[in-house]
Amino acid sequence: MDCLQPSCSMCGIWALFGSDDCLSVQCLSAMKIAHRGPDAFRFENVNGYTNCCFGFHRLAVVDPLFGMQPIRVRKYPYLWLCYNGEIYNHKALQQRFEFEYQTNVDGEIILHLYDKGGIEKTICMLDGVFAFILLDTANKKVFLGRDTYGVRPLFKALTEDGFLAVCSEAKGLVSLKHSTTPFLKVEPFLPGHYEVLDLKPNGKVASVEMVKYHHCTDEPLHAIYDSVEKLFPGFEIETVKNNLRILFNNAIKKRLMTDRRIGCLLSGGLDSSLVAASLLKQLKEAQVPYALQTFAIGMEDSPDLLAARKVANYIGSEHHEVLFNSEEGIQSLDEVIFSLETYDITTVRASVGMYLISKYIRKNTDSVVIFSGEGSDELTQGYIYFHKAPSPEKAEEESERLLKELYLFDVLRADRTTAAHGLELRVPFLDHRFSSYYLSLPPEMRIPKDGIEKHLLRETFEDSNLLPKEILWRPKEAFSDGITSVKNSWFKILQDFVEHQVDDAMMSEASQKFPFNTPQTKEGYYYRQIFEHHYPGRADWLTHYWMPKWINATDPSARTLTHYKSTAKA
Repeated sequence: MDCLQPSCSMCGIWALFGSDDCLSVQCLSAMKIAHRGPDAFRFENVNGYTNCCFGFHRLAVVDPLFGMQPIRVRKYPYLWLCYNGEIYNHKALQQRFEFEYQTNVDGEIILHLYDKGGIEKTICMLDGVFAFILLDTANKKVFLGRDTYGVRPLFKALTEDGFLAVCSEAKGLVSLKHSTTPFLKVEPFLPGHYEVLDLKPNGKVASVEMVKYHHCTDEPLHAIYDSVEKLFPGFEIETVKNNLRILFNNAIKKRLMTDRRIGCLLSGGLDSSLVAASLLKQLKEAQVPYALQTFAIGMEDSPDLLAARKVANYIGSEHHEVLFNSEEGIQSLDEVIFSLETYDITTVRASVGMYLISKYIRKNTDSVVIFSGEGSDELTQGYIYFHKAPSPEKAEEESERLLKELYLFDVLRADRTTAAHGLELRVPFLDHRFSSYYLSLPPEMRIPKDGIEKHLLRETFEDSNLLPKEILWRPKEAFSDGITSVKNSWFKILQDFVEHQVDDAMMSEASQKFPFNTPQTKEGYYYRQIFEHHYPGRADWLTHYWMPKWINATDPSARTLTHYKSTAKA
């Protein structure tokens, strides 16, 4: 069981610098993200700066004595670190540079790397998912950083007079007070970036620079210290398939880093099925003392439930099926939108099932670390509209755009719906090595082939016996659609409900009421109303709605597309 190493796991981070208001009042805002770390909470002032503090909610995974944050070690008394995430290569880097660790927490590597080479070399060496706040009181600096795809969330507010507030979720910042502004501007911190800020004697800050340190197409710098077996050069199909299998297996293996029980979401689609099958195989090899629990959700006659059952029977997991009805789904919309902090239509639709299944997992099982197939559609061109791409090069551009925007859509959904119930999600398809290699392949290798999307990925595992053939080649089904029958899609159920909640008069005034991202449908209007109730005036967190390209789509559901209709069986 050597691979099951400890990690900090999912948690909630929060910090203020230069607060004018009473800290004991301000810290109440930090309690808005208590769900991210239900096991413990700490609120700590910074020595010498009475208006600076850290807040931390912990999901205890390891090291009960030294696992709390902010992390501080004797060797660097001037460094304070609050972070959320997992650094998968922390052991390899510790051994490579002979760092002496004081805790068993993977994030401690950030302190050692920073002392050795500064922030730029530190952040480029981290193989994992993370959002962090690092304070260096000796050099009077504050650093913020976020992983390449924004798998771990981070929001910030910075006023003109230098008040800085940072939090894992926006809800922990929106009610903060500051003397110079009645309305604190809160915005997501961009993935793949770090920011350097000067810390002034009065505890306020000034931004020095914002740096994009990594793009998804670049092989990460930490690859030189990777333990992955050597990949074969060239783009012969067998070479590529072999390299993809090596990198995917490694992506799963490094994510076994926890001593809490691991489970897996299983929709019965290609992505989650590949993750579940590979995960179960590796857990067996690691000789974990428990069965892998897999989880599927749907209504009666859901194609996802049937497909997931088939996969679970084939791989031999301890399978859980969660049934819900349309009333339960509709009733959860308010909670879901509050948790998500978005009103994007396809994100809300897809989040209901994920929110309800996460609730079930938390209440009925001891699985805490949950694997899923997020990121594959964006990376491997899995959306049905990719069949309509004008050229392989245009498809490549679109894939990179989708990956860049993941933090606004699928990754946001995956994090918030699971974190709302104190679970931590792991997403192997967004592994740095795997994704950068996939994106380096010739564009024509990655497009749909023979009418089947993700053809290369399916072909790669064709002879592995990981999955039944009909699952490996099962056509794309959007998660929000697959949880219901083809005869009565989830989006139709929602639209029928909303028809009675929003009238034509409300729609005719939508552009006056919501001039930014004006909802074009009653469903969009309904979600926007709920969002504005919880987060008034914050509509700009969503830059645009998610919609398919290259087709005249009026709805984001895959079931409205011609290609889907030609392959679906009612």
